[in-house]
Amino acid sequence: MGKVREPDPVKLFVGILTSDPALLVPLRLRLEAALGPVDLVGPLLDFNYTRYYEAEMGPALKRQFWSFARLVAPDALPGAKLLTNDIEQEFAVEGKRRVNLDPGYLAEAKLVLATTKDYAHRLYLGHGIFGEVTLIYRRGEFVALPWTYPDYRSEEYLGFFLELRAVYRRQIRGMAGRA
Repeated sequence: MGKVREPDPVKLFVGILTSDPALLVPLRLRLEAALGPVDLVGPLLDFNYTRYYEAEMGPALKRQFWSFARLVAPDALPGAKLLTNDIEQEFAVEGKRRVNLDPGYLAEAKLVLATTKDYAHRLYLGHGIFGEVTLIYRRGEFVALPWTYPDYRSEEYLGFFLELRAVYRRQIRGMAGRA
């Protein structure tokens, strides 16, 4: 029988999608008030993988990732998704979102995204939220899975997540040194 133990804490991040980069400043203030300071900001990238969001959010969409300094328990992900859903509504105008926020976490061996949509490869986490292992870490790189979104397969995203993993590993090693 396996011994029950708490999992290692994970690195929370949010992927931001918007056609109005001016919203990033007030959005950062709002997210930091709830989740603590941002410690890594990815580049502002063109998002041209799908036109799905354009009708609601407009053209020329940009994507940016932010990670948060404080490590969290993996079971904090549903709460983060509920929070980001609320923030999307706070920033909406006339019922249309101006930002799309995709929270997830990075652990030693995987990257997990939160979603409200069920599917065969997603596990229910509670409070109406599902989790999806989107990337796995193997032999020094992140590897996509059959259901991984095309943008999460891109060199730019993978490069950011490798950098984020290095930050995370330094934090975990620092915690082990204090134990």
